[in-house]
Amino acid sequence: MKSILNWKFLSILFGVVEILVFDSDHLYANAIFGYFCSGKEGEFGQEDDYLLSNPYHLLGVFSSQVFLESPREKIWKRKHSPIYEMEKHCNIEIAAQISRASSGKNDGDQDKYYLEGLMESPSVDDDVDCFSPMFLNATSVNTEVYYNKAVNYTLMVTFISFLQVLLLIRQMEHSNTQSGAAKVSLLMIGHQAIMDAYFCLLHLTAGILVESLFNAFATAAFFKFVVFSIFEMRYLLAIWKANRPSMNNGENWEAMRRELSALYSRFYGILLGGILVMYEFHKFLRYIILLLYSFWIPQIVTNVVRDSRKPLHPHYILGMTITRIAIPLYAFGCPHNFMRIEPDRSWCICLALFTGLQASILLLQHYFGARWFIPRQILPEKYSYYRRFHQGSNHAIDCVICMTTIELGQRSNDCMVTPCDHFFHSGCLQRWMDIKMECPTCRRPLPPS
Repeated sequence: MKSILNWKFLSILFGVVEILVFDSDHLYANAIFGYFCSGKEGEFGQEDDYLLSNPYHLLGVFSSQVFLESPREKIWKRKHSPIYEMEKHCNIEIAAQISRASSGKNDGDQDKYYLEGLMESPSVDDDVDCFSPMFLNATSVNTEVYYNKAVNYTLMVTFISFLQVLLLIRQMEHSNTQSGAAKVSLLMIGHQAIMDAYFCLLHLTAGILVESLFNAFATAAFFKFVVFSIFEMRYLLAIWKANRPSMNNGENWEAMRRELSALYSRFYGILLGGILVMYEFHKFLRYIILLLYSFWIPQIVTNVVRDSRKPLHPHYILGMTITRIAIPLYAFGCPHNFMRIEPDRSWCICLALFTGLQASILLLQHYFGARWFIPRQILPEKYSYYRRFHQGSNHAIDCVICMTTIELGQRSNDCMVTPCDHFFHSGCLQRWMDIKMECPTCRRPLPPS
C-alpha cells in the first residue's frame, strides 16, 4: 500500500461516500475524490497503464482514504457497533472499472477519472448475504479549480451585498419623510429581508460544512447579515412607524410595544416557517424560488390601492432587481458553477422575465401614475384639490404654510382646496403632503392628490 501511495501519477486528497437507499434490495453510493496528476499532458506512462489495467489498486487507495479510522474509533466501534459482528463473518467482493476522459477548458489542465463498480458481501456461514449489493460511482474532481470557483462566487455575493447596501441608503434618503416612508410597502421590505436572511443562513451553513472555505463563505454570510439585520430591519421599522403617526408622540408606549413585538414575532415566525416549508417540499424548490422572487408585487398593489406617487427611487428598483436575480441565475444558469447543478435555461428565462415584468410595472407607475394600467371606468372616484367652491365675494386669505396672500378672485391652478375647505398655494400644499398627509390647518387626514 505504501508503494501505491507514493506514486507520482495519482495522490488521493480526500473522499466522501454518500449512500442513498432507493429500495430494500439495492444501495447506491456516489463518491467524489480529488486528485493531483503529474507528468506530461496527454501521455500514458507505465504506471498509468498499470493503474488503468488494475483498478483494484486505485480502489484500495480510495477506500483506504474514505474509510480511514483512528485506533480509538476502531475500539469504540468494536464495543458498541453491531456491524462488527457482521464483519467477522462477511467477505467483501469489489469489482470496479476505471475510465479516463479528457477535461474541458473550464476544468483545468488535468483529466477526469470515472470509477464504476459493484460491491457485494456474500455470507460465509449461511446463504444469506450480509448486506445488499452496493453500486459504486466515483468521479474525480480538480479541487484547486473547485475552490477557486467557490471563492469567486463568494466574492460576487459580497460585492452584490455591498451594492444592495448602497441602494438601500439611496432609497431611505428618497423616502426620509413620514409621508414618503408611508408610501413604501411594509410587506415588500419584509419579503426582501427574509430572502437575505435565507441567503445568510445558506452561506453560513456552506462555510461550516466545507471547512477549507469557511472564511470565504462566512464573509458572504456576514454581509448578507448586515443587509437584512441592520439596513432592511431599520427601514422596516421606519415604514411601520410612518403608518402609525399617532404612536410617534410616545403617549401610547404600551400599545406600540405590543405591536412591535407582534411585528418581530411575525417576521421570525415566517422566516422559520419558510425553512420548514422548503425542507418539506424541497422537490419543488424552483417553484418556491419563483414565489420568493415576487417581492415587487406587494409594492405594486400598494401603489394602486393608495394611489401613491413615486414611492421608490428608479435606481433602487433597477439595482435591486439585477442584484437579486444574479445568485439564482449563477446557480441554475451557469454551466460550470461550483455547485455542480445542471443548468436549466428555461427556468432562468422565466425567472428573469417574471422579475423584469414586476420592475417594469413599478417604473411605469413611477412615470405615468400608480393606476396607469387600470381602466378609468373601474377606478374609484378621486378627490380633486382643484374643485369648484362657493364664493360669496372676492376676498383674499392667507396660506398658512407660506403666510402669503391667496387671491381667490383670480383663482387658477395655483390654488388647492382640501376636503375641509382650507385654501393653500398648490406648490406649498404639494411640498407639505410630501412630508405629512394631513391638513396644515386642522390636522385632518388628506386623500392622495
